Amino acid sequence: MEFKINENSIVYGDETRELARITFPQVAPGVVDIDHTFVGEELRGQGMAGQLMEQCVAQLRATGRKARTSCSYAAKWFEKHPEEADLLEQ
Repeated sequence: MEFKINENSIVYGDETRELARITFPQVAPGVVDIDHTFVGEELRGQGMAGQLMEQCVAQLRATGRKARTSCSYAAKWFEKHPEEADLLEQ
């Protein structure tokens, strides 16, 4: 299993199954909206949503983008990780 990083989403799984996903479509030039995280039942409670967020943050940094958070999990994650707050759109 591995993370598949796309321009506006990150998927965890293999060729046949998608076990977790985070989506962050562009909503303005240089700005995305982290709008959805999904973790399948078999991975819940194992920190996968946090791993998705870490992958997303790394992708945003690598591409110089900022984020909004309409996903409640993403908003709470940023509250718990103030060191990443510079990625939030002002």
